[in-house]
Amino acid sequence: MSDYRIRHAEPSDAEALNAMFSDPAVFGAMLGLPWPSLSRRREWLQKNEHGRVVLVAVDGDGRARGWAGLIPLGRERLLRAAELGIGVDAGLHGQGIGSLLMAAALEQADDWLGLRRIELTVFAANARAQRLYRKFGFVEEARMRAYALRDGAYHDVLAMARLREEGAR
Repeated sequence: MSDYRIRHAEPSDAEALNAMFSDPAVFGAMLGLPWPSLSRRREWLQKNEHGRVVLVAVDGDGRARGWAGLIPLGRERLLRAAELGIGVDAGLHGQGIGSLLMAAALEQADDWLGLRRIELTVFAANARAQRLYRKFGFVEEARMRAYALRDGAYHDVLAMARLREEGAR
């Protein structure tokens, strides 16, 4: 049994999420810039964007320790597709929080949003994240060479996606 529970993110989670994203071990694995603004994080959590789902894994004290987001691709012909973002507090990697968040996000995608395609990008060197994604049915679709700048050097990124077949449960 997990010590964490999943719920929808609230603006009050901004400080905990911002602390997590400010950790070099976390932002170094993501495509965003380091040291995010707390006010922008609050604004992002308050924005009621149609179809966007942001979940958090909270500990026994109610503190957000990880997040997963389904962000609609926003184009009319891509209404059944979304981008997945996920992150876990660096000190808690390997404790099942990522799996808990992935399962919850994909349940939302499949059972409540009717999404067919979930896509993501991941640094090619991030084997741990790739194992998690593959565990949930994601497959590599492309390698984008020298795609993202990190620590002054360009790195390859993998495009991965999970397709839900028509009528699949």
